[in-house]
Amino acid sequence: MCRVLEVSRSSFHAWARREPSARAVADRALSGRIAEIHVESGKTYGSPRVHAELRLEDGVRVGRKRVERLMRQASLSGMIRRRRGRTTVSVPGIRIAPDLVERDFDPAAVNRLWAADITYIRTWEGWLYLASVMDCYSRRIVGWALADHLRAELVVDALEMAVARRRPDAGLVHHSDKGSQYASLIFTRRCRSVGIDVSMGSRGDCFDNAVLESFHASLKKDLIHRRSWPTKAEARTAVFEYIETFYNRRRRHSRLGMLSPLEFENRTLVTGGASLAASRLASINKIDYKTTSTAKAA
Repeated sequence: MCRVLEVSRSSFHAWARREPSARAVADRALSGRIAEIHVESGKTYGSPRVHAELRLEDGVRVGRKRVERLMRQASLSGMIRRRRGRTTVSVPGIRIAPDLVERDFDPAAVNRLWAADITYIRTWEGWLYLASVMDCYSRRIVGWALADHLRAELVVDALEMAVARRRPDAGLVHHSDKGSQYASLIFTRRCRSVGIDVSMGSRGDCFDNAVLESFHASLKKDLIHRRSWPTKAEARTAVFEYIETFYNRRRRHSRLGMLSPLEFENRTLVTGGASLAASRLASINKIDYKTTSTAKAA
């Protein structure tokens, strides 16, 4: 080998006996901590959130590309999304609410704008359907319901949980797609009874409800698509733990400056919502969905 590479044998033996460099020792220790963070996240975090965890929780100053390199060497990666199916079914002739949001998903305070949507979960015992309600200010899931049907009661149950938890004042906007469940009489009457204004995006455009589409995509990527689910009870337990234990309390959200939804809400309550919300919007590149949609149409 030395002859082929034109290296002296003494140089080879000196290299083999040399102590690891300080950089190699530091990389080994850092790789161990990266592996711990990856496991603690349920093996869902990619390099951006691992880097944020090192920086915000451990106080470690390290470059993101270094984290990417060490994760690649250790064969660690975040979860990859799958293509989603269709759960929105519109019914012709039913009166549809106007779009009061127009893709502006950054309200100034909590309980100003909620977004809602339905997604599906496959189990060996049949389908489960998850209806979720998100407070767009903190991206926190404030209400959700699981059922083996797509009747209007599913979205009403999710709304009831959100109302019981948050006790919103009148004037809150509830935004969803044009699914028949959200256009149903039982749902719209319940919204009116608690002073909630109903808003609906356009048909067939995921950007009109992007925040909930993104949450359900993360749920599928992080949890549902990683394994099969023999029973509905097992899937229900896993969804509960993901939403209430991991997503709301621990999962770092890029839109919130890598804070979890609960941590973001707690900080705004202490420091004043307006100032922190302003810093969030200033520090994070905001997607202009209107411009994107206009360019795409053109």
